[in-house]
Amino acid sequence: MSLPLDGPPRQSDDVRELWRATSLAEVWLRPGDWYHPAVDALVEAVDEGRSPDAAAQRLGSARGAAGVGIGEALDDVTCLFRATGRPLDGAVLRATAIGWVHGRESLPEISSVHDPATGLPTSQYLGERLRETYGVAARSGADVTQTHCLLVVDVAVDGLDAWQRMTRSAAVGRTLDQVFGEGHPMAAVSDGVFAVLGERGDAMSRVTRAVRRVVERNAEILGLIEAVRRPTRVWVERLPATHEGAVQLLQALGR
Repeated sequence: MSLPLDGPPRQSDDVRELWRATSLAEVWLRPGDWYHPAVDALVEAVDEGRSPDAAAQRLGSARGAAGVGIGEALDDVTCLFRATGRPLDGAVLRATAIGWVHGRESLPEISSVHDPATGLPTSQYLGERLRETYGVAARSGADVTQTHCLLVVDVAVDGLDAWQRMTRSAAVGRTLDQVFGEGHPMAAVSDGVFAVLGERGDAMSRVTRAVRRVVERNAEILGLIEAVRRPTRVWVERLPATHEGAVQLLQALGR
């Protein structure tokens, strides 16, 4: 007697579909490009208690090569653990980030306003947003030095290899995007130094403390403690009176 071709679904299939549903509902942007064979490999490794690092790195590489942002890729893997009630495994996130960097490097070099390593806009783009800010202030009679500022984050340490620097940049870029979200122009001004344009006030002081905590916590989760300055330097930089001065300030911060 022959066995039926279609049997009951495997447990890993159920986990995959639960992961997919959670990710699509919370973080994933395009349902049609979520699945990749590395998804099954990661589900099986996690479900069977095997090391998931290789599968996570393979999935991260596929996400990077497909043009998926680093934040979306890491948030998607986080959904696997949240959907199944498992504690988040920082090693899996780190392997995903490393794979993402490899995958992103395989893409042809194209001109963009975003830095592929961090997912953040480039320093030149931030300079243009500063130009807009100074222009609006001039038309309204406002003083930019009193209304706006730069929040600067410095995580730089010496002696890192290329992969540590890239993974750290991706992690900090994701952190700043989590904390500030839309509406706050930001950029990586150099390797390990980041700047965010915001409004002056008590809220910015509170955010300064929050950024330091979140950067250091995410570094712990991703196994990047040795790649991040401790304590992380976060401070508010007053803007110069002119746009030219602001561009020079960005250049100085990037040295």
